[in-house]
Amino acid sequence: MTSDDPFDDATTARAVIDEDGTLAEWNEGARRLLGHPSSEVVGRPAAVLLADGGTAGPPDPGEDRWSGTLALRHRDGHTVSVWVLAHRRQPPDGGPVTWLAVTPLPAGFPDPQDDDLMRAALVQSPCATMIFDDRLRLRGVNDAMAELVELPAARIRGLRATDLGDRPQNAEIETYMRRVLATGERQEMQTVMKAPGEERAHAWLARIAPLTDALGQVRGICVTAHDFTEHFLARERLQLVNEASVRIGSTLDVTRTAQELAEVCVPALADFVSVDLLDPPEHGAEATGPLTAPVQLRRAAHHSINPGSPEAVCKPGQVDSYPAGSPQAGSLIAGRTVAAAVSLDDIEAWRSWDERRVQLAREYGTHSTMSVPLQARGTTLGVVVFSRFRRPEPFSPDDVLLAEELTARAAVCIDNARRYSRERDTALALQRSLLPRTLPRTAAVDAASRYLPAARAGVGGDWFDVIPLSGMRVAMVVGDVVGHGIQASATMGRLRTAVRTLADIDLAPDELLTHLDDLVVRLSEEAGGEGSPGEVGATCLYAVYDPVSRRCTLARAGHPPPVLLPPHGEPRGVELPAGPPLGLGGLPFESTELEVAEGSVLAFYTDGLIESREWDVDAGHRMLREALAADADSLDETCDRVLHALLPQGGAADDVALLLARTRGLPSSQVATWDIPADPALVAPIRKQVVDQLARWELSEHSFTAELVVSELVTNAIRYGARPIRLRLIHDATTLICEVSDNSHTAPHLRRAKTFDEGGRGLLLVAQLTQRWGSRHTTDGKTIWAELGLLADD
Repeated sequence: MTSDDPFDDATTARAVIDEDGTLAEWNEGARRLLGHPSSEVVGRPAAVLLADGGTAGPPDPGEDRWSGTLALRHRDGHTVSVWVLAHRRQPPDGGPVTWLAVTPLPAGFPDPQDDDLMRAALVQSPCATMIFDDRLRLRGVNDAMAELVELPAARIRGLRATDLGDRPQNAEIETYMRRVLATGERQEMQTVMKAPGEERAHAWLARIAPLTDALGQVRGICVTAHDFTEHFLARERLQLVNEASVRIGSTLDVTRTAQELAEVCVPALADFVSVDLLDPPEHGAEATGPLTAPVQLRRAAHHSINPGSPEAVCKPGQVDSYPAGSPQAGSLIAGRTVAAAVSLDDIEAWRSWDERRVQLAREYGTHSTMSVPLQARGTTLGVVVFSRFRRPEPFSPDDVLLAEELTARAAVCIDNARRYSRERDTALALQRSLLPRTLPRTAAVDAASRYLPAARAGVGGDWFDVIPLSGMRVAMVVGDVVGHGIQASATMGRLRTAVRTLADIDLAPDELLTHLDDLVVRLSEEAGGEGSPGEVGATCLYAVYDPVSRRCTLARAGHPPPVLLPPHGEPRGVELPAGPPLGLGGLPFESTELEVAEGSVLAFYTDGLIESREWDVDAGHRMLREALAADADSLDETCDRVLHALLPQGGAADDVALLLARTRGLPSSQVATWDIPADPALVAPIRKQVVDQLARWELSEHSFTAELVVSELVTNAIRYGARPIRLRLIHDATTLICEVSDNSHTAPHLRRAKTFDEGGRGLLLVAQLTQRWGSRHTTDGKTIWAELGLLADD
């Protein structure tokens, strides 16, 4: 105590003794008791104060407190017999340990039986009670408090709370008493500690109330201690359940959910927790039939109060076999919690099962285990094992209830994660099957693509396609169906099939989107019922590139515009009319035509590539252009660089489709065009010109077939078409294309000629002689085309 402490007085003798027995401090109360001033005794051995023949053994090194009666020598020579309480003090700054020895002076403290204040307080207090006066000196304790602190009530009167021990709670309660003296208001203090008379720590509530006289003056303080351990533990259990509801199941990942369960329970419930799961049946089927021992379990997660979990027998991901008689197998087979104390006999019984498990149990002193089955929706998923080795108390029935509550919550989350994983795998398999496995090789473009499902939302409805068209042209399409999951993937498959069908009849991009919009409206009506449109929505971008003219025609329905990278220039966005998203119905779409230099790269993508929480759309477009501008050896490398530059480490929030196409140009030397007079007599000269042209192209071996096809197509155009009529031959390394155009919009139809019909066999002959044939409408009329394969059949 310091000299400026207003509550320090000379009614208590106090001395501080170093570990070597030297007196370090000596107060006025000690001088009054033995007559020695501090200058005579400080720095000398405390043993010189013992009377002749008096003994005082040193405190046990393992104890922090000692009390007993000592015979001390007064300065004038007579012997003073006093009761002394000494306790060890550890300085906050880590200095040397000292002992504080205290004893109250007998004068001035009446017997509690004769003290009206003490008698009234003790009568009114139903529990462990201490009474302090207005100078914070202990006036007395009742029998319940004396038994709790294990000190004689008659010996400690006159001491301060801090004299009774060096625990932080002693200083804290004195702070509260000062507050009561200053304000006259009741105070409460909660703490968890092991009192001297207890075997384990309890939760205590100290109520500190003023004691007043008839005039309302505070004459003392009553401190009552209440053991509210059960309420405290119940509150802790409730807090743990609340924490578990927030922390467990933060993701739809089985392993992460299991790890969250283990981390929540350590150290609040156990010292070590392991989560072992049964492997799910193949192909997503539900488990059937009862479990039998031995049980094969895969470690999903574990957590320990010791860093690195050295108590774990197996690592996460490993499979362990649990035989009959093991807690894990017993819990799974019985379908209930198995909690038991672990004895030496139990540990030895494990030796035939797992020698390492025995060694670890002995090394860490495991004394209690609790195996709780993971069950959700009538299915057993695995088992959670709780172990204690540092906490001395075994698992209580309340601990079992708490473990079952936490495990039940985690089981639902794990089951949800497994179901989500199965559904996601199914949707992803469906999505992959509906997307093109490989992109076709065409004379118009070299193409590369990527598709990535969303990291969290699951598989969506993004798609892309490259569709060969007549006349060496190629269509490129990319789209995005609203939503995620199997329904979005199925809708995507229907739209992709519809686009291919519409592309096969060579519709212009804006016309194709109009027909596709009608389809989405019908799908929406089917999905949502009458009067609720908009259940299905999508965006789409459709482009057609002609390698002969090197022109590209594009139209979009609410989709992000493509990026064009010229062969010797900077990437730029292509300006296109936005167009409404598919599914609104009745709104027009517009096409844009632009000239594209040979070797240019067109980048088509869905909005999942450029949209992110970390940047806005403009920043995403800028990053895309920068990634496209960097040098790369191939389009595949460019695809990977774009994804790496724009997508976060954990994956995109939305699924992503990316299609890159490098344009090719067809040299004019590979194209021949003739204007045809509407005179059937000139068909023979035209055939001769075709044969001569094929000879110049070194394709004479195909002259006979080409001559027949050209003759039939030109004759039909002269006979049924409208002027002007034009013949065009196009070839590359694999294909020869014959095209005849006229200004009539009447399209030919293949039909079966009867036996005596004079006509009707021309188109049938063309169909038999060529790989494929068809017609497409143009602005001025139509074009009939046929493709001949130039490669020899195997």
